[in-house]
Amino acid sequence: MSTKHTEAANRFIANKEQETWHNETLWFVREKRDKMAMDVPEWEELRELSSKIKMHTITHLDKYAEEFTRNAEANGVIVHWAKDATEHNEIVYSILSRHEAQKLVKSKSMLTEECHMNPYLIEKGIDVVESDLGERILQLMDEPPSHIVMPAIHLKRQEVGKLFEEKLHTEKDNSDPTYLTRAARQHLRNEFLTADVGMTGCNFAVADTGDVVVCTNEGNADMGTSLPKIHIVSMGLEKLIPNHKSLAVYSRLLARSATGQPVTSYMSHFRKPREGGEMHIIIVDNGRSDILGNDEHIQTLKCIRCGACMNTCPVYRRSGGYSYTYFIPGPIGINLGMLKNPEEYYDNVSACSLCYSCNNVCPAKIDLADQIYRWRQNLNSLGKADTMKKIMSGGMKFLFTHPALYKAGLKMAPIINHMPRFLIYNGLNDWGKGRELPKFAPESFTSMWKKGKVQKKNE
Repeated sequence: MSTKHTEAANRFIANKEQETWHNETLWFVREKRDKMAMDVPEWEELRELSSKIKMHTITHLDKYAEEFTRNAEANGVIVHWAKDATEHNEIVYSILSRHEAQKLVKSKSMLTEECHMNPYLIEKGIDVVESDLGERILQLMDEPPSHIVMPAIHLKRQEVGKLFEEKLHTEKDNSDPTYLTRAARQHLRNEFLTADVGMTGCNFAVADTGDVVVCTNEGNADMGTSLPKIHIVSMGLEKLIPNHKSLAVYSRLLARSATGQPVTSYMSHFRKPREGGEMHIIIVDNGRSDILGNDEHIQTLKCIRCGACMNTCPVYRRSGGYSYTYFIPGPIGINLGMLKNPEEYYDNVSACSLCYSCNNVCPAKIDLADQIYRWRQNLNSLGKADTMKKIMSGGMKFLFTHPALYKAGLKMAPIINHMPRFLIYNGLNDWGKGRELPKFAPESFTSMWKKGKVQKKNE
């Protein structure tokens, strides 16, 4: 049975040059991550600490949310609570309306993507400007991000050059990265200067001080909050951590895992509103408290959105971010999508080879592959299991539980080596599309063992 993911993936891999380039680009980032990890002797200890801190925090969210709110308000920050995406967007719009704001300049935030905030505000007449370079490129193209850290990683500089020719009136056929970066910087400078309100996401929220920490490589979050007098922070409930000692652990893991850097170029702490201005923090639930009660999938709340699982995933690297139907792709996106709406996003669980590479690189040690496996086991109860796979599984179960039939099958298997190709590779054999069957051995290992053809280890 073809699914939305497989159809989109087939379209992506039809362009072999694009598939190869995307795979190699992401693997290069994974290799950088590995080098950085190997340079830190206590890397695995940091991962274990990270996992324990996150698990402790999310299982004590009531305490830390209250502590964070109390300290933030003591710092002069206005704290809002949003139970879902609708409330989040309404709160943002109410702040903008109260200040008669027409332009909002924002840094990259996957939570605002989750809440579909941009379309909501644009429909209300607000000029929303993405200031992250990758996000701005995609905004000009009217496309969503294909990666949570490197949103435009699927684009080549030539494509960006053509886009800038059309939208920013840059030189024809000039796709030099330095030139394009300068053109984008000049274009965004005016947006910063004329913005009424600045908005950021939140990488970490420090409970014992009320700090919001935002990590960027371009400094756009600092520009967006330094010029306008109003700063709005969109923050997921799971971003809470206890203290700065905990933050030290994540500051060593985040950039190394995400892009293979020792640390992001900017790690900005926002604690108070600027003089004469306002700072608003919107703490968003949007289903997160439901995940807390789900023992099998609670670990998804440990995610620090580094994207390491995507960079290592052989399926994501070869099929691209747009093949996934949930707005976050890759292993973490598969799990988050299923937690959001399994009826709608079930197709993504097939986008996993169960190689467990995502588990091995996750800086918070989330059991990503295990969760995907569990989702697969539940597909039948959701009424979403593939009929052909069910038939095949039933046939294999019957074969494996009848030893005489299994042994007869083993003896007859080598016949397939001599069958005409058209009988093996046809429309009925989905597995054979793009794959070759292995050659069946003329004699099974069991048979060889019984005949004494296999030398025992201690002989």
